[in-house]
Amino acid sequence: MRLLHLFLLLPFLSFSCRGADDDDKKPIEPKPVEEVKYDETGVLFKSYKGLVMAGYQGWFTAEGDGAGRGWHHYQKNGKFEPGFTSIDFWPDVTEYSKTYNTAFKYADGTAAKVYSPYDEESVDLHFKWMQEHDIDGVYMQRFVGEVKGESGKKHFNKVLANALKASKKYGRAISIMYDLSGSASADMDFIVKDWEELQKQFLLFDNKEYPQYLRHNGRPLLAIWGVGFNDGRKYTIADIQKLVEKLKGPTKKASILLGVPYYWRTLGNDTENSQLLHTVIKSADVIMPWAVGRYNASSYTDIAGTHLPADIAWCKTNNIDYAPLVFPGFSWGNLKNDKSLYNQIPRGKGDFLWQQVAGAKLSGAEALYVAMFDEVDEGTAIFKTKKEGETPLNADGKFVGIEPDLPSDHYLWLTGQAARWFHGESGFTAQRPVRK
Repeated sequence: MRLLHLFLLLPFLSFSCRGADDDDKKPIEPKPVEEVKYDETGVLFKSYKGLVMAGYQGWFTAEGDGAGRGWHHYQKNGKFEPGFTSIDFWPDVTEYSKTYNTAFKYADGTAAKVYSPYDEESVDLHFKWMQEHDIDGVYMQRFVGEVKGESGKKHFNKVLANALKASKKYGRAISIMYDLSGSASADMDFIVKDWEELQKQFLLFDNKEYPQYLRHNGRPLLAIWGVGFNDGRKYTIADIQKLVEKLKGPTKKASILLGVPYYWRTLGNDTENSQLLHTVIKSADVIMPWAVGRYNASSYTDIAGTHLPADIAWCKTNNIDYAPLVFPGFSWGNLKNDKSLYNQIPRGKGDFLWQQVAGAKLSGAEALYVAMFDEVDEGTAIFKTKKEGETPLNADGKFVGIEPDLPSDHYLWLTGQAARWFHGESGFTAQRPVRK
């Protein structure tokens, strides 16, 4: 049966959708913001199934925004000026009510501006875009290496407060995701403590206060990213096993999503070769394999066409839900100081993103994780960014930009189309939809 499914899937994964380009050039008016009305039961999102959610980094700050962190995650080597930046895409701040001048300039000499998620107005705008484009919500990234410090905790708590308010206003799902990058074994207890503090500070389990917090299997869903990678991390799978046990607790307070390596099932390539990983996965509720950089448009069919059906079958056998990751493209030339890495995985005007969406849906996936909403560092952002030819100057480097003949909200729109498909709407196929 698995071989038959693969045979049926592969013809749909090798396609060209260039016929959609002419319609994509037309400016599209977003639909009006809807007033969200909650019922008496409280919980708005009772399951991750059927949802398309993105990761939300929220780690940027600007000089003068009140965070006191300078140009955090914009800068490089302490500078944010031409030749010194970690971002490849430049945010389109046309609609932001609060922006910050930078040392970068456009070709006409005007100053280039950025935003800060420390500002409530900016996060509100992001969730407004999610509602306008039918994107279900986001996982709020909480980087353990940053929130251990006072400055980092202050920043991420403020961004979370902004996001909780906006997600409630616009009826978008929200869940917290701890990113273990840079963590050590000793940090596992910190995560448990921090999670308990957040529950109390923000009343996350209060259905009336935050009915939009994502539930799964009858409990609030908490995500832990970075489980089982073989890249020399300073914590073990056994550490994660104990962490999951504590987070779930004897009363199973939370459901758990684990962010795992792409080759988690076969324990090869990017994955630690340990059967304990499978044991830990079986104790979770959902897994999300990290696919960024694991394939491009030409290699997708051979790699994902093999892994997706088999991964989903394994999860069904072991009663684990599965959320494939999709991403629009990849670029980190400025982050890595390597010009050959600009546009390393091209977007193809959305063909690559939709190729993955269709592959996941046709393989039987019931939810999606989109990397990422606002990740301009590695060029996976789906939110509004500047186009090619309209980006600021960057000394002898550059900024990549989205394709010049697309609306700036194209990738938001396309992600919303994926959400509609996963919600059960008909009329979608392996061919990228045409915007009318």
